[in-house]
Amino acid sequence: MTTPETIPHIPPPPTDLPSLLLQEQQLVLPAFTATTAWSLGTLLRTTLLPHPKPTVIHISLVSHPPQTLFHCALPGTLPDNEIWVQRKARTVRRFGHSTWYMHNKFEGNEGLFAKKNGLGEEAGNYAIHGGGWPVRVKGVEGVVGVIVVSGLAQSEDHGVIVKVLREYIEGLGEGQEDGEKRKED
Repeated sequence: MTTPETIPHIPPPPTDLPSLLLQEQQLVLPAFTATTAWSLGTLLRTTLLPHPKPTVIHISLVSHPPQTLFHCALPGTLPDNEIWVQRKARTVRRFGHSTWYMHNKFEGNEGLFAKKNGLGEEAGNYAIHGGGWPVRVKGVEGVVGVIVVSGLAQSEDHGVIVKVLREYIEGLGEGQEDGEKRKED
């Protein structure tokens, strides 16, 4: 049974654009492979399992068509979560920023976002709700992948990705490689 003590703390994300850009600039991976996606996906799943809200976790490459590297639905999700995943991923791929950044840039106004970017009839294919994250790799220009969480409050969808990415990157500095401790010789 889930109790308030077992629900993972997800730090609230900033809402100012300079802080959000700084997050994106700091949380850069040294490499991004299927193994990296698996490690990040399973870390997200482990973090979200105790949460009472059902969530979907999706990690893919920015390619055409996008190549899925990790996808996981926790109990209780609905087909609508998949629609949100695709809309968030599409926004990250097109604009190169987190959906939380885009949400705050347009103050949550989807109509203004659609008009400013000339989305027209395609507007429904994009979402500026937190939970879509651009994967960047050191030394590579542009976004190479997308991480999406859907099912929590949008600030938590964003916050859990940032939390797990930060923990993963810090773990790499402590000798962790692709989510596993290196074996001592």
